[in-house]
Amino acid sequence: MGKTIELKTADGHTLSAYVAGPDNATRGVVVVQEIFGVNHHIRDMADKFGAAGYKAIAPAMFDRAKRGVDLGYGPDDRKEGFGLRGQVTDAQSIEDITAAAKALGTAKTAIVGYCWGGSLSWLGATRTKLFAAASCWYGGGIAATKDEKPNCPVQMHFGETDGSIPLTDIEAIKAAQPGVEVYVYPGAGHGFGCDERDSWNPEAFELAQKRTLDFFAKNLK
Repeated sequence: MGKTIELKTADGHTLSAYVAGPDNATRGVVVVQEIFGVNHHIRDMADKFGAAGYKAIAPAMFDRAKRGVDLGYGPDDRKEGFGLRGQVTDAQSIEDITAAAKALGTAKTAIVGYCWGGSLSWLGATRTKLFAAASCWYGGGIAATKDEKPNCPVQMHFGETDGSIPLTDIEAIKAAQPGVEVYVYPGAGHGFGCDERDSWNPEAFELAQKRTLDFFAKNLK
């Protein structure tokens, strides 16, 4: 449904990005990947936002380390993904997210991310002023930066049984950010929003996606 384009960041890096949705959309969304690249799942999510009327863009955040990363969800994929993640700094990621947001050219723009992208969506909300809303799905790094000040409304989605994000971390985030909408989905694990993972939870996904779309519609008027 979408197409791949090339972006240039302010620090001179060139990266690819998957774009979906109507070209003339007035509302946009940056879709930030997990540690598995701009794979089928991330492209599918961009397509879903495109079908909802947004111009969506998913920047290839691993292009700084390795171009064309498109991983599955097996142990070897996970190992490679973690290795690549370690080669990209938060500052570099913000440069890539910024380039993606500017490339959309929409009047108002949101950001949504999953896993690593969930954490980066939080940083997009706190370290830039590009976004009118942010939705962060199971971002494991959010607890470590929970005291940063968001520059837009933020919504977060966590799985109750996520083995990598303890409930104590979620409670700490809630305490530090009383103005942020934080949802915990009963019986849902890490990656519950990906239908290609064993942890896929369709009920939790549908509710979190509805909340995200409603949140964006409210804040991107």
